[in-house]
Amino acid sequence: MASIFTKIVKGEIPAYKVAEDENYLAFLDIFPVAKGHVLVIPKKEVDYLFDLDDELYTGLQMFARNVAIALKKAVPCEKVGVLVLGLEVPHAHIHLIPMQNEADLLNFSKKLKFTPEEFAEITELISKNMD
Repeated sequence: MASIFTKIVKGEIPAYKVAEDENYLAFLDIFPVAKGHVLVIPKKEVDYLFDLDDELYTGLQMFARNVAIALKKAVPCEKVGVLVLGLEVPHAHIHLIPMQNEADLLNFSKKLKFTPEEFAEITELISKNMD
């Protein structure tokens, strides 16, 4: 059975996409811990980040870097934190989280709620900062 992320890649489930190319996709986490919390995935479904082949792994990191640069321009923050958890969805992914301090990155029990309009606004802010 395909992961929820693969269903997003195939267009079967909607997402607030902030960046996409032929191999990678970045979209807003619908259960964010901070405004602008983005998930970055390879389009190819591979469960574990370190099972990606070298080319896909390094490409994912570079794609995530470009998204993080745009995210920092779009959402005021000290830095964009990077976190890899990967137990809840069997599809390799990277969390990019705007943070003011380390607690913003480490407190995954503190989920925020946004309206569809707020998600759309955040998506647009990040997308327009992609080079």
